[in-house]
Amino acid sequence: MTDWDWQWDETLYAGSAQHYAVGRMAYPAALGEALRDELELDGKGRLLDVGCGPGPVTLLLAPYFAQVVGVDADADMLDVAAERAARTGVRNAKWRQLRAEELPADLGTFEVVTFAQSFHWMDQALVADRVRGMLAPGGAWVHVGATTHRGLDGTAELPHPRPPWSAIDDLVTRYLGPVRRAGRSALPTGTRGGEEDVMRAAGYAGPTRLVVGGDEVEDRTVDEVVAAVFSLSGSTPHQFGADRQAFEADLRELLTNAAGNGLFSEQRREIEAVIWR
Repeated sequence: MTDWDWQWDETLYAGSAQHYAVGRMAYPAALGEALRDELELDGKGRLLDVGCGPGPVTLLLAPYFAQVVGVDADADMLDVAAERAARTGVRNAKWRQLRAEELPADLGTFEVVTFAQSFHWMDQALVADRVRGMLAPGGAWVHVGATTHRGLDGTAELPHPRPPWSAIDDLVTRYLGPVRRAGRSALPTGTRGGEEDVMRAAGYAGPTRLVVGGDEVEDRTVDEVVAAVFSLSGSTPHQFGADRQAFEADLRELLTNAAGNGLFSEQRREIEAVIWR
């Protein structure tokens, strides 16, 4: 997109890895099962997860491949991913620190390449072209679109109050200003779209769309919602500078006053997997 002038820098998610792992709601098993059935995954082949973060998709899909490789530009994200893999007994995962623009990076070919909440940060045309050359014959690109830091708004009765996301957003704005931040710069118009045009221009066919979830209710603690806020690119811990502790104290007070018995409930949002070949 011609109006996209944001430049990536290494502080985009600096300091957020542990928060990301705690504050983002896990992808449901139904996502892995739907991809398994659609792509006829049989425990063989290789998966590449680009912009893998702390590994939620990499680890979810690991049982369906002989090997999974997660790549991310943030070393802390990969450390957390490796810790989670060890803790959950996933032994077929490897991790590599690099930006997507550095692919193929001698990683070889893959039956499936996934991008989960990450492609919009990249040089999309360049990455689409390079990944195309990494797909094995008949391979698939999968873009996972989801909002995992917060659930649906609504008025339906839930076991506990919903997190006060509007008030949380107002508090972030009070500390950081009204323009969304990202790394050392800002995103006055938000992140870009146009992925489908990029993919078609790069020669991909499709897409096929799978939608899962959307009706689960998840209970969340104050700590988890605090972590969700710090997991966002627009409110990573370093963005607050010397005001970090003051912001967190205000955030915890807001959440404690709003919680029921220390808990919130949220209805999970739908997750869409968009498949290109």
